[in-house]
Amino acid sequence: MKIRAPGALNYGLQKRYDMEANVKKNRKKAGMKSFLGGTILTDERVTRQLPFIGLVAFFALVLITNRNWSERTIRRIEVVQDSLEELRAESITLSAKLMDASRPSEVIKKIEEAGIDLEEPVKPPKKLKVKKSR
Repeated sequence: MKIRAPGALNYGLQKRYDMEANVKKNRKKAGMKSFLGGTILTDERVTRQLPFIGLVAFFALVLITNRNWSERTIRRIEVVQDSLEELRAESITLSAKLMDASRPSEVIKKIEEAGIDLEEPVKPPKKLKVKKSR
């Protein structure tokens, strides 16, 4: 006695249903032997998934490339930050030295050491006013 396809009204549908049942019975599960032997690559179930596997591999390569690029960028940022800290410290040191050297008492000492005949002004400077003429 044959099993009838659900809702099958004619012989063609019954035949197709029987063929699908035979194909399902004859399929072998992919085992370790077929995987190691390479026959798994010829299986229809695997070949249908090849585009998806290729897409996943492509995304994996993009992910690895992006990670390497970001790590390289982070290392460059750290190097620039270190050099920035060094330059900032040097700038602070030089500005402190400049402020120290530009004090009036230090200027007078350097003038005396150089032997230049300059005297410190006694009178404060005056502002000159010029009238505009038309």
